[in-house]
Amino acid sequence: MTHSHDAIFRALADPTRRAIFERLCANGEQTVGGLTAQAEVSQPAVSKHLAVLKQAGLVFDRHEGRQTHYSAQVKALAPLLDWTNQMARFWDDRFDDLENLLQRMDQ
Repeated sequence: MTHSHDAIFRALADPTRRAIFERLCANGEQTVGGLTAQAEVSQPAVSKHLAVLKQAGLVFDRHEGRQTHYSAQVKALAPLLDWTNQMARFWDDRFDDLENLLQRMDQ
């Protein structure tokens, strides 16, 4: 697993960051103020969470005047989807092996 995988997992491990990312996915681009109004944490905390999400490549920021708008970068989840698919294949193979073993034991 690469460092980018680690950064994505770390970023999404926090429930507040996950909620912020999910809101950006569901509702589109939002400002820090808009995200803070929906969060159960302060504006500085939301800003820190956004910085972690941005560092992991999960959000993009766009400056307009004095406001910063954030949007989710769903494509950044591709490495996690690849990893999840790889793990699913791994476990499918193991379960197939177990099923074959149990069938041989029944004979």
